[in-house]
Amino acid sequence: MARLRLALRLITIQRTLVRHGLDEIVTSTHLFRPLRWLNRLLAFGGRRRGPLGQRIRLALEELGPLFVKFGQAVSVRRDLLPEDIANELVLLQDRVPPFPSELAIATIEKSLGRKVDDCFASFTREPLAAASIAQVHAAKLADGREVVVKVLRPRIREQIEADIEVLYAIARLAERYWPGAHRLRPVAVVAEFEKTLTHEIDLMREAANASQLKRNFDGSDLLYVPEVHWDYCRRDVLVLERIGGIPISDRAALEAAGTDIARLARNGVEIFFTQVFRHNFFHADMHPGNIFVDVADPKQPKYVAIDFGIMGTLTPEDQRYLAGNFLAFFQRDYARVARLHLDSGWVPAHMRVDEVESAVRAVCEPIFDRPLKEISFGLVLLRLFEVARQFEMEVQPQLVLLQKTLLAIEGLGRQLYPELDLWTTAKPILEAWMRERSSPLAHIKRLIADWPEISDDLIALPGLVHGLIRERERLQRRPPPPNGQELLRQARARRQGFAGAAFLLASVLWLGTGVDPTAVGWVGAVIGALLLLIGVWRG
Repeated sequence: MARLRLALRLITIQRTLVRHGLDEIVTSTHLFRPLRWLNRLLAFGGRRRGPLGQRIRLALEELGPLFVKFGQAVSVRRDLLPEDIANELVLLQDRVPPFPSELAIATIEKSLGRKVDDCFASFTREPLAAASIAQVHAAKLADGREVVVKVLRPRIREQIEADIEVLYAIARLAERYWPGAHRLRPVAVVAEFEKTLTHEIDLMREAANASQLKRNFDGSDLLYVPEVHWDYCRRDVLVLERIGGIPISDRAALEAAGTDIARLARNGVEIFFTQVFRHNFFHADMHPGNIFVDVADPKQPKYVAIDFGIMGTLTPEDQRYLAGNFLAFFQRDYARVARLHLDSGWVPAHMRVDEVESAVRAVCEPIFDRPLKEISFGLVLLRLFEVARQFEMEVQPQLVLLQKTLLAIEGLGRQLYPELDLWTTAKPILEAWMRERSSPLAHIKRLIADWPEISDDLIALPGLVHGLIRERERLQRRPPPPNGQELLRQARARRQGFAGAAFLLASVLWLGTGVDPTAVGWVGAVIGALLLLIGVWRG
């Protein structure tokens, strides 16, 4: 049954691509190529006409949430896409077709156990926005506070499970037939993506993420996070403070408000690196549809974030690796970059440092032919991964979100302010973080933070030491074990004793049969007896 569902889904994908006039994708994809003969049949009902970008957007919308997510991720990279396609994919960020309001109300009432009119003083049936996973309605609480109500799409979990099954099938085929797949670990990457999506469709988890991010930036002039109304939050429903602001994609409105665009772009980079290195908790879905700008003070614009379903974290080792690599790269310290690759375990320890350094130099040095303001952090990270792959590195799935977010932030920052120098903005943050991590004060802080566990260990230490001393005394009272030569002598004596016993037994049996010559039996008996006596004596 699972294989049948998978086959049907693949045919559905192909049919959608063909209907929207994207036949070139079908004919160039090995997975679909065996089914090319179905194209005419699948296109029954006519093909969509219109610009290529529009057809791609409509196909992604029709294929469902996972494909919309892909379009959202790509839409922020205008440096990688033709302008007409980028303009269409931007519409996926907050203008996905909504589902009927009656279904949204039914979900709210089922989750909260009350009628909508009993929960809210007012509730707007027409959705404010619709996205791939959920849609949002405006409402007002009994005390007059304005809120937004986020509701999951009907049957979204079933749709995601079906598409994840397709991704797993493709990943397993890749691991089976593609020689380089063991390093890229496609199944592990899909598993990480599945985990991310599973988290995203749990709105209670999103509420917790919003609360944590709000605490992290409490009192900050960089980012505002709306308040969570926990009494109205369930797994399928999320209620947040309604915020205002200009969509960050509306450059004309930002300029009309007198916004300091250069500061706004720099603030976005600072927010990202602060989340990754200081807080180790970063918003990993920073496409323009999720970002607004508070221009109450246009010279000090403030970001306002929404949609906290996808958040990322890194291990301390990954943080040190990334910060160290970025700093070493821009200092052209390729030996340091090579050593970091080895120390992090991303490149096997048996590889030679000088060979890794040479590969890093060959890949990264050409990047410095352009001005620093044009160098992409995302490109640097991709280049570093490229070097590591040459030396048997396995892809680290936990960094997939970071890489995606970094590319999105760069695309957004340069879209706002093409002259943005990411390195100038990021360098002070990275250097300060590295200093803090290695300073004596940082070690003392970590000691204080870990003190409850350390104090328990210290309390147990005297008993452990006493036990070790008593065990040593007990061992000293035992007779010393024989040394190696003595053990060898005893083993040889045992072998001689066994041989003697065997000879004696065989000779006795020989004599007992009465077979001539009996002298053989007597000689064997005498030899066996002598060997047995020698073995006993030496043992």
